[in-house]
Amino acid sequence: MSDHVGVRHLVVTRHALVRQVLADPVTYRPDNALDAVTPMPVTALRVLAGHRFRLPPTLANNSGASHPEIRAIVAAALHPERVAAQRPWLTALVRDRVARLGTRLDTGAPVDLYADLAADLPLLTLARLVELPDAPVGAVKEFARAALELFWAPLDTDRQLALAAEVGRFHRVLRDFAATGGGLAGELRAAGHPPDVVVGALFFLLVAGQETTSQFLTLLLHRLAGEPAVRAGLRTGDVAVADVVEEGLRLEPPIVTWRRVAATDSTLGGTAVPAGSSLVLWLARAGRDPAVVETPDEFRPGQRGSRRHLSFGAGAHRCVGDVLARMEAAVVVAEAAPLLDGVAVVRPPWCPDNLTFRMPDAFVIRRSAGAPA
Repeated sequence: MSDHVGVRHLVVTRHALVRQVLADPVTYRPDNALDAVTPMPVTALRVLAGHRFRLPPTLANNSGASHPEIRAIVAAALHPERVAAQRPWLTALVRDRVARLGTRLDTGAPVDLYADLAADLPLLTLARLVELPDAPVGAVKEFARAALELFWAPLDTDRQLALAAEVGRFHRVLRDFAATGGGLAGELRAAGHPPDVVVGALFFLLVAGQETTSQFLTLLLHRLAGEPAVRAGLRTGDVAVADVVEEGLRLEPPIVTWRRVAATDSTLGGTAVPAGSSLVLWLARAGRDPAVVETPDEFRPGQRGSRRHLSFGAGAHRCVGDVLARMEAAVVVAEAAPLLDGVAVVRPPWCPDNLTFRMPDAFVIRRSAGAPA
């Protein structure tokens, strides 16, 4: 297929073939994972250069020898035991927010479950695990969304210039922190990694390590609003929270595609793939492959194949924060699902045009007149 600027891509949709590509980083390299979908004009590149913006290979776009060590350092910061230790704190925070939002719903007021519940939870949790730059939550969220748009959306020149300025400004903050900060930044420096690599790792964590999870929480809550039988099963205990999270990841993934580039001539599913070809791996479609899932278009927690989704990728570059994302989603489902009983959706999430990320902007609900709390 051709994209909006005429570049040709091989789109891979079958679960087995998507997994085959992800599991073979030698034949199908991740070098293009962070390439801008809309080529940047010289004017935007000058803006980024003025901020000394660089994204060297670190995590998602790293096929080199440094990847295993960088990944191991990040994985240690997000170790399952450290993640589990945050669960009581996060549960208390979500429970308090849900109580306040429930009170507002009882008055008939609308509630935005993205802005008022899901938007900042992953960032606050990540900050407790990985020391982050001292910046307002709003500024970090704006930077993350700007980066997702700049690199993965179809854009005109004016928008590229505005986003380049915003991303470049925050890159300066990351660069200063990378030089002196503790936590993960200090561990990467101690391992001998240069400043650009430290910045690149922080950049990717702040984008993929929290923004995608807040997107997923919003998308999952919206899906649950239309699944009364699943919510009833959660209330009675007949439906497991963990199964709801996995089915949500399968049907409502925040990352719908990912890219690879063919390093050598190969054949994939009977199709010739010349070296240099761009492959777009349709993760969301692979999650609905009838060869894997019993009822691919239905939200049925616990069904056969539900957990075989590729929402976290696969292979050497599988998402290092999968345990963290699952924990956060489980807490939100367990605590916030009751908010959806007896409500009407006033404003469903709207997702802008983007190759890879869904980026919902809001999810507004209101309690229906006469509905029980």
